[in-house]
Amino acid sequence: MSRSTSYKFLFIMMVGLFLWSSCKSYKAQEDELPDTPYRGTIHISADETFKPIVDELVKVYESNNMHTKILVQYKPEADCLRDLYNDSIRMVIITRKISTDEKQAIRDSIGYAPKSMVVARDGIAMIVHPDSKDTLLTMSDVKKILTGKFKENLIPVFDGIKATSTVRFIIDSVLRGDSLTPEAMAAQTSKGVIDYVAKHRNVIGFIGVSWIGNPEDAQQISFLKKVKVVNVESTDMPGNYIKAYQANIYRGRYPMVRDLVYILKENYRGLGTGFANFMSGEIGQIIFKRAYLAPAQKNLRIRPVRLVE
Repeated sequence: MSRSTSYKFLFIMMVGLFLWSSCKSYKAQEDELPDTPYRGTIHISADETFKPIVDELVKVYESNNMHTKILVQYKPEADCLRDLYNDSIRMVIITRKISTDEKQAIRDSIGYAPKSMVVARDGIAMIVHPDSKDTLLTMSDVKKILTGKFKENLIPVFDGIKATSTVRFIIDSVLRGDSLTPEAMAAQTSKGVIDYVAKHRNVIGFIGVSWIGNPEDAQQISFLKKVKVVNVESTDMPGNYIKAYQANIYRGRYPMVRDLVYILKENYRGLGTGFANFMSGEIGQIIFKRAYLAPAQKNLRIRPVRLVE
């Protein structure tokens, strides 16, 4: 064997040994992690408004990764935000990104900045008693209802008066400085709003569309038998009244639309990262689409349909 051949052989052996040792050390390092995208248990907090869709996302992820467990606590949005400072909570799912000051405060608390992404968009739907005649409303009408100035005495009902994402959206994006009527009422959950509206004619409920927007979900079909969904004047076609349907949310026609955002506290490739990538990836975005929310990370194809009698 020539000297040059010996050097080549030695070089190949050294490269092979380096690659082998690197792979071994990477696997050893992964085994030392408390969790990975394919194994382990984490706790997350999610806005109660999105329970139906988050339940479905977790169900599919765990079925595809049998050695994982994602334990979800459903809470008002403000409580989820407080959980960002809770060491045991890895991720929160809410309706807004955190501010620069909030991000810095979390960085100071845990030593690194959290990651976030908008994964879908949701609409706030309004529901009324089946006998109600108030099923076509402008946003001016909605504001009058919220401030107690509407011609009919319709009392707004929310999933909690304080700390919920629905109430925050109404205050920030609809009232814009005006005061919510003191007659406004609160149910403990979104389902509670539906049940209360179904029994009272003088109220109007505000809930996330993920509770009543899926015509293929048996529970949501049962909800729609108890209440009516209000049509709101379109943002781009005055005089045209629409519901908080997926296409209207996606195209920006429905006036009360909000983001669905994950905020992740994880500085390694763990189960939180795996679940975050799943929500923003192909399967997660399809789940949002099938739940009749508007996916934010994948294009939603909307085709016009012509009905022929």
